[in-house]
Amino acid sequence: MIFAAGLGTRLKPLTDTMPKALVRVGGQPLLWHVIQKLKLAGYERIVVNVHHFAEQIVDYLKVNDNFGLDIRISDESCLLLETGGGIKKALPLFDPSEPILIHNVDILSNLDLNALPTDAPLLVVSQRQTKRYLLFDDDLRLQGWTNIETGELKGPVASGQWAMVNVQLRKLAFSGIHMFHPSLAPLLDDWPERFPIMDFYLKACGDHLIRGYEAHNLRLLDVGKLDTLDKANAFVDAL
Repeated sequence: MIFAAGLGTRLKPLTDTMPKALVRVGGQPLLWHVIQKLKLAGYERIVVNVHHFAEQIVDYLKVNDNFGLDIRISDESCLLLETGGGIKKALPLFDPSEPILIHNVDILSNLDLNALPTDAPLLVVSQRQTKRYLLFDDDLRLQGWTNIETGELKGPVASGQWAMVNVQLRKLAFSGIHMFHPSLAPLLDDWPERFPIMDFYLKACGDHLIRGYEAHNLRLLDVGKLDTLDKANAFVDAL
């Protein structure tokens, strides 16, 4: 599933007239880059959620004959559902017995998608400087989230569920790429129509195994701001 429904406010004024997914990098829309990465990895069915200038994305895919893939649209035109709500709405478009690779449309990377385990929920992470980190134990099991500037904590580490003495949790940066496992699907029933998927993971990890996958030598660029576009052009040339 490609998350392509966001408003792209940090890419204004470009996103005043187009969705973030169609902002061009290296001569091609961001959506093209992610689709090609998935296609090369052997993925055949892709769901793209849409909201902001949704019809432009639908038309782009139609003109390109869905790039020879089974591409389905999860339409959030009436209400932007955030990441968790987006997955919940799109579930009927997938095989309920198979894990779903989730990929943000504005993430470019050299990650080998075929190397990702599929036997459990998985968050792709790396050692990278940021303000917000996911927290993992020595087995790379998710235990929480922190903002190192404000000291805010979420998840079992904040609620007191996780209380191993003298154990230092690892701080790793989330990549915007993760594997949603069908074992978690029933838990979505208790969540509202609109919510962030990370809030869901941070609640679920207290009772369910959610692992991190530390991608070593990961080169990743979040094309979220105008000042990253020049970097993005050079980045795709080097991939």
